Amino acid sequence: MLYHLLFPLADQFGPFNLFRYLTFRSGGAMVTGLFISFAMGPGVIGWLRARQAEGQPIRLDGPEGHLLRKKGTPTMGGFLILLALTISTLLWADLSNGYVWVTLFVTAAFGFIGFFDDYKKLTKRSSSGLSGRRKLLAEFVVAGIAAIAIVMLTRDQSIRTALTVPFFKNVVIELGWFFVPLAILVVTGASNAVNLTDGLDGLAIVPAMIVAGCFALIAYLAGNLIFANYLQIHHVQGAGELAVFCAAMVGAGLGFLWFNAPPAMVFMGDTGSLSIGGALGIISVVTKHELVLAIIGGLFVLETVSVIVQVVSFKLTGKRVSRMAPLHHHFEKKGWQEPTIVIRFWIIASILAIAGLSTLKLR
Repeated sequence: MLYHLLFPLADQFGPFNLFRYLTFRSGGAMVTGLFISFAMGPGVIGWLRARQAEGQPIRLDGPEGHLLRKKGTPTMGGFLILLALTISTLLWADLSNGYVWVTLFVTAAFGFIGFFDDYKKLTKRSSSGLSGRRKLLAEFVVAGIAAIAIVMLTRDQSIRTALTVPFFKNVVIELGWFFVPLAILVVTGASNAVNLTDGLDGLAIVPAMIVAGCFALIAYLAGNLIFANYLQIHHVQGAGELAVFCAAMVGAGLGFLWFNAPPAMVFMGDTGSLSIGGALGIISVVTKHELVLAIIGGLFVLETVSVIVQVVSFKLTGKRVSRMAPLHHHFEKKGWQEPTIVIRFWIIASILAIAGLSTLKLR
């Protein structure tokens, strides 16, 4: 909005020329998201607490002491992230860019699915909300619409329906319309991976901010023809504008972390985790870095794999591989303190992010 209002006036007032630069608008979006989260956080949390007398239902089979520590904490705090993220993006992004609207659509739609899931948990007073089948169906529909929109928006025919491979300069796998199912898998997989990771105070939001920060850089580079050619990554015209969205997510996430740091005053719930994961997934699809997302967001992948392995092992052998899934609960069962698990997982997420970003140069 500010881009469209102020940049045309640059001839009359020189400083407005700053709005042409993605870096400036990305910085503005991050600061705005942070400010909105700080300013509206207490009010949103108070409103949620007033309507959730008993807070988020906690798994009864969780680690010892987990139920007591978390009992009474309100959920749906992801609404604060969505509010700050959306307002910041609308203020600072170029709203004529189709990728921005597709990303906002996925974020809002997945947030609504998560909200409905959280609402069901609260009304049923159970840790099980919307059925997995219905949730996945809704996610598939949203992701499918977004994937088709991206195919239509991508101007370069050579990569429109292609999968690029990291570490290799010219390896492009043309998928045709099979690209759409792949994009659906990436978006829904990323969404649910973040959701599975969100089990301890601050555990999911910091890795999500790390991934968002990395994709702010990737989107900026992929959207810039000069940098894309220099790094020999595929240029996606218009993708750079998603750097503004990613920066807004970092700012909104930082503000939310202020209230979500141990001991958490609020949980993001599925409202936040599904929407954040979906947004990261769709951005990776736009920038043609779907496989790089699996590296940068490797912590989310690890948490998801721990659940899959646990379920498969128990069904086939009747035995569990870990004491409890997802993986962070396994370490709780082993006696690790919550801050220890959270900070060590943050370190792992940072290392994986560096590894993922290395693919930009190692080609």
